[in-house]
Amino acid sequence: PMNPSARHLYVVSYDICDPKRWRKVYRVLLGRGDHIQLSVFLCPLNPRELVEIQSRLDEAILHGVDQILFVNLGPPSGRARTAISALGRPFHISDARAVVV
Repeated sequence: PMNPSARHLYVVSYDICDPKRWRKVYRVLLGRGDHIQLSVFLCPLNPRELVEIQSRLDEAILHGVDQILFVNLGPPSGRARTAISALGRPFHISDARAVVV
């Protein structure tokens, strides 16, 4: 079982059909991680934060047409540092932790 305070890096990618709902999803994720592409965030989350963010996102989407994917890359100090590769502009994982206010 995962340590309740241990953070894992998650790639959170979303395909939202309506601009108003897209903005709601964006605002939920803003400040929770790095906005790395148009509809993609890289979020360091512990299990409680993951459930909380999933609950908030669940309320923001229309289930029949929208989709949000969570990809667990593991602990930031482990495989996560090499799990993402890029073509073009280099990709770097930020060492800054998300600050939730």
